Amino acid sequence: MEAKIEQFSRKWLSLLVNGAIGLAALAGVVTMQSSGQLGGMSPVRVQGQKPLSPMSAASFKQAAQQEAQQEALRLKMLKTIPSFGFDNLIADWTFLKFLQYFGDDEAREVTGYNLSQDYFDIVTQRDPRWADIYLFLSTAISFYQGKPETAVNFIERGTSALSLSPQIHSQSWIVWRTKGLDELLLLGDIPESIRSHEMAADWAQGSPEGPNLAPMFRATAEYLRRDPDSVPVRFTAWSTVYAQTTDKLVRQRAKQALVKLGSQVQKDKDGNESFILPPRK
Repeated sequence: MEAKIEQFSRKWLSLLVNGAIGLAALAGVVTMQSSGQLGGMSPVRVQGQKPLSPMSAASFKQAAQQEAQQEALRLKMLKTIPSFGFDNLIADWTFLKFLQYFGDDEAREVTGYNLSQDYFDIVTQRDPRWADIYLFLSTAISFYQGKPETAVNFIERGTSALSLSPQIHSQSWIVWRTKGLDELLLLGDIPESIRSHEMAADWAQGSPEGPNLAPMFRATAEYLRRDPDSVPVRFTAWSTVYAQTTDKLVRQRAKQALVKLGSQVQKDKDGNESFILPPRK
């Protein structure tokens, strides 16, 4: 699980010079989860269970499905309960529960990651100015669920909430940068990606990292103007989505996107599919 958490945090954080902070936070959550300090959704285990055997697989699958159903009901309640002025606390707690949910590898192999968008729907409704969470949102929803449109809709809550005073958060530029990457890598919306990178540059200008980051973001926007062909990077991004998911619907969505990009589908003797992008003419 720790290896997966590390992969999750680094995917975008390394791009955004924020990996150490995110990885430390995730490591703390893993520690709390393993010692039972997080409440709410607990790792799915059959009582007295040792490492899974073939005989216990059916029981584990049923327990994982039941726990996911219960968690879905809890999230539905969280979306509607009054906050009494504690929106930030609700957002914080929901995010911690998401990390616990994401980190339960065995249960996610059974149920997939379908609740990720519900967690971040709550977090971005309750505290849309929390810039750091959009890095995790993008990876969880865009890559693990194959829903970049949903991710961008949630990210726009952050760009809107921070637009009046982006200086309120020293790393508010992360929101626009994350949006721009999703638009480039998965949606192929080059005009919007250019705009997002330009906004990221504007918002980064007054931050401590501004002298280094702002020129880089503007250079990205200029590069996309000169060479708007995003097919190779989108092929790589959607191939990643396809390879890492066990959810049939997500895999089908990724396959459709790859075929639409012009990929050729190949099958080995066991029926496993792979994709090749022919040379561009």
